[in-house]
Amino acid sequence: MKYIDAHTHAHFAAFKDDYKDVIGRATEAGVAVVNVGTQKDTSAKAVEVAHGFDKLTISEFPGGVWATVGLHPIHTDKSFHDADELGSSSDAKGFTSRGEEFDFEYYKKLALDPKTVAIGECGLDYFRMEQSTNREEQIEKQEDAFIKQIELAFDVKKPLMIHCRGSASSPSSAFVDLIKILEANKSKLNNKPGIVHFFTGTIEDAKKLLDMGFYFTLGGVITFARSYDEIIKMIPMDRILSETDAPYVTPAPFRGKRNEPAYVIYVVRKLAEIKGITEEKMAEQIWENAKRIFKLT
Repeated sequence: MKYIDAHTHAHFAAFKDDYKDVIGRATEAGVAVVNVGTQKDTSAKAVEVAHGFDKLTISEFPGGVWATVGLHPIHTDKSFHDADELGSSSDAKGFTSRGEEFDFEYYKKLALDPKTVAIGECGLDYFRMEQSTNREEQIEKQEDAFIKQIELAFDVKKPLMIHCRGSASSPSSAFVDLIKILEANKSKLNNKPGIVHFFTGTIEDAKKLLDMGFYFTLGGVITFARSYDEIIKMIPMDRILSETDAPYVTPAPFRGKRNEPAYVIYVVRKLAEIKGITEEKMAEQIWENAKRIFKLT
């Protein structure tokens, strides 16, 4: 079987000492890898790592490592420091003190690389804004960067990789705004506009995004939390992808350990169980979906 981890970060600082081994374990298990960029450095690194595996060939599965490039909403302003993502050096910590403005030409150059299959992760994140004194200013920065990435995706004819997370008190709040932005910019959306990663919205949110043509990735959380079952049952088979979001959200039975792309098999297994089909059928359908949305050859 061919599996795919459609949203992972095996190029992050958490894997700086062993990313080749981590990706090697995935490819040996038949898992394709899409490393997702979150700002300039991690986007460039994702492309670099993808090219580093160009000559990888295992039993009819050549070159199964790709990249996405983009600016995560939390990196448009001062944000918390995540050592797993950025590293623990003073330079890395300095990044979070300045934020980043979306540099269209910088990202376009990376986006045109043949190993780049999507733009993002981009979108909205209100989770750490609950007590912010400049909440509206932060939201404005996130929206501006998101719209520019919608434009870039349309320009290079590649799908969006969307991140959307509401506040703790209103989990669906960001989805309401995200959908408004997408609807206002529908003329700039591609025919297959993109993927909503780690979907946490409502069924109504999902239906609106499905109507626009979006796909959805589900990850390790579905192996231990049953709150996603109803939405998974509702999303059509031809719109579902699997992810790990490694090094975060490790699936059962590995909870408490660093996540990695090879563990996506456990996500596919749980998706199959919830959908009431075989793991083989689920893996085949996800692979076909991935080839379609990412234009994989």
